[in-house]
Amino acid sequence: MDMEALLALLREERYVSGAELGRRLGVTRAAVSKAVAGLKREGYGIESVPRRGHRLLSEPDLLRKSAILAALGELPRAGELLVLPSVDSTNTHLKALAAAGAPAGTAVLAEAQTAGRGRLGRHFDSAPGGGVYLSVLLRPACPPEALMSLTAQAAVAVRQALRESCGAEPDIKWVNDLLLNGRKICGILTELSIEAESGLVSYAVVGVGVNCNRGADSFPPELRDVAGSLLSQTGRRVDRNALSAALIRRLSALPMPDWREEYRAACVNLSREVQLLAPGQPPRQGLALDVDEEAALVVRTAAGVERVRSGEVSVRGLYGYVPDGI
Repeated sequence: MDMEALLALLREERYVSGAELGRRLGVTRAAVSKAVAGLKREGYGIESVPRRGHRLLSEPDLLRKSAILAALGELPRAGELLVLPSVDSTNTHLKALAAAGAPAGTAVLAEAQTAGRGRLGRHFDSAPGGGVYLSVLLRPACPPEALMSLTAQAAVAVRQALRESCGAEPDIKWVNDLLLNGRKICGILTELSIEAESGLVSYAVVGVGVNCNRGADSFPPELRDVAGSLLSQTGRRVDRNALSAALIRRLSALPMPDWREEYRAACVNLSREVQLLAPGQPPRQGLALDVDEEAALVVRTAAGVERVRSGEVSVRGLYGYVPDGI
């Protein structure tokens, strides 16, 4: 049975009899009763009254494969979609599928991650039901140096998906954080596998975590001054299924040729004082000038102009950074 069609009929804000539902959906009344019972088990508030029918009272905030596919029309690149209640990491799960031959366009979504990861090995808080935790598989068959800007491109793709699905236009903090009102609402992690013989990319996995319908007090205490959500920053709840569809559509189209203009326009680092933090080195300060074609941050320091490709960059006035002497 088409569950999205059933839900659409139940959303008509009136009682609809099992016989009418069956007629309009082309199924038996028994099949309708079974489907309604299944929706109730999933958390849908459905009132069923003898001789009157069924009426939808409330809906849970659930990721639903049928709703995502309905919004997509079809999965890009003939991939497949997995929607899991929980997983250690959507990137880790998808990398195993990629190694087993999963096609490009395959996407893994989870309601929660028990070991969500961000850039530089950091933990990504992945509370159940509060976000979209998604990884998409690409098979670009190119040398790895051609994908130096893939994480930056993914940031632009996520920004476009947010604009399309819920009207939000976040800033970008180099290289992989998306911010609303200075609060981190999204992180991105890209991982590549290289073929030993050819030296070409066997696959790329692009993982994103978007904080959607979480209240400000739902974050761990150590994150409350840094993290935010679309709900906490806009006051509006997000249709996570529509957002998931937009993200899959945009991320599956990577790599994108024309990413740099939007990235630079949204990048909060540019024209600001920054602090460069690299493992084993003392902090250095400079002025962020540009983001180049390979997504390196161009910074003027006391030693001259340099291109930063790794490490952490703190922005003056963001996350508590205050420069000392620049």
